[in-house]
Amino acid sequence: MPLLVVGISVLVLLLLMTKLKLNGFAALLLVAVGVGLVRGIPLEKIPDVLSEGIGGQVGDTMLTIGLGAMVGRVMGDSGAAQRIAGKLLDAFGPRGVQVAMVVTSMLIGVTMFYEVAFIIIVPIAFTLVRVTGAKLLWVGLPMSIALSTMHSFLPPHPGPTAVAATFHASVGLTLFYGLFIAVPVGALIALVWPRLPFIRAMDPTIPQGLVSEQVFEDEEMPGLSWSLGVALFPVMLIAGAAVTDMATSGSGPFLHFVAFIGSAPIALLLTLLSAIWAFGPRMGRSLAEVSASCNSAAQAMAMILLVIGAGGAFKNVLVEGGISDYIKDQTQGWSISPIVLAWLIAVILRVALGSATVAVVTASGVVLPLLAGSGAHPEMMVLAVCCGSIAFSHVNDPGFWLFKEYFNLSVVEAIKVRTTYTTVLAVLGLGGVLAVEQALDVLSL
Repeated sequence: MPLLVVGISVLVLLLLMTKLKLNGFAALLLVAVGVGLVRGIPLEKIPDVLSEGIGGQVGDTMLTIGLGAMVGRVMGDSGAAQRIAGKLLDAFGPRGVQVAMVVTSMLIGVTMFYEVAFIIIVPIAFTLVRVTGAKLLWVGLPMSIALSTMHSFLPPHPGPTAVAATFHASVGLTLFYGLFIAVPVGALIALVWPRLPFIRAMDPTIPQGLVSEQVFEDEEMPGLSWSLGVALFPVMLIAGAAVTDMATSGSGPFLHFVAFIGSAPIALLLTLLSAIWAFGPRMGRSLAEVSASCNSAAQAMAMILLVIGAGGAFKNVLVEGGISDYIKDQTQGWSISPIVLAWLIAVILRVALGSATVAVVTASGVVLPLLAGSGAHPEMMVLAVCCGSIAFSHVNDPGFWLFKEYFNLSVVEAIKVRTTYTTVLAVLGLGGVLAVEQALDVLSL
């Protein structure tokens, strides 16, 4: 049974990494090869499947993570991250640091991919940890939860936008309704989860090389306007491109240019160049000093990128092994509410494959024929599918490894933290979708 293969492969991976202490990159590749053999992928094709998975995942993330890490390190070594962190503390106070992270993450995360926003904000979270002495998860977890919610629930993120097209739903209405669900649900989990006893018992340290250890005096740091300007520069570029795409149709040189500079890699490259000048020669630092900061960030990212790439290989083997087709065939005849069915299929696919994109695309295709006669609002179908796609993030999800490595957690700890919060977000999200759907039905009477 295909799902049994998935379960056994996860258990073997956990055994290799926890009991045998095998490196995550090697363990993921070894398990991926085993799954490929069991699922009948021809022996000579397995290396290509692994390479495609690694290439697709690293190709999507390397530029974003690499450039983002360099921007963060340059800002950290210049004192810009400390300047922003200090102003957040002034505004919210030491007791309000979690609220500051939630508000900042939700504002930035509405239009930015999880990985991009994570890389931009995490240096500030690291600096807040160092300045306040708080635990890393106490500050960083609310950020990650808020970003996960925004990315998974709302357009213009790729999953919700693709599903909206499948269901012929209004992207604007999906965003409008989704905010009523995502903001309270995301904020609730972001503030509650770090307070749970099993989370508070963990005390990971900041990974070496990703943040400056220096504590700056006020006169040594750049001004707030420069610090915020560089930090928000990619946000403005990416958000501007997203809003322009939603508000306009057609094509032309100007729209192509906006899309170009608003793509995550180009936006972060332009930001890095701005950071090098603003926090280098402008402040009297040599380019050699700034380059040293970039080199340090790149070295710290090497193993993180390898593990994320191996996670992509594992995911690709599961997809190529026909597991998504098996789940699609098994669930097509289920007679339940289309909203619940859409959510449930997305959950099953997410657990089995780790890919939120595959989960939402497949789930929407299965339930699309049921939409016409169900009376369900297409926007609610979109949100149901997207809520399901966030559930049970675990070892076959490359995003799981990004979270694990940046918060310096063991595999078991990352499962306890990330797998649980993503699952609760999915369940509460479904409850919110059903509540909004009911409210819309009442208003339409």
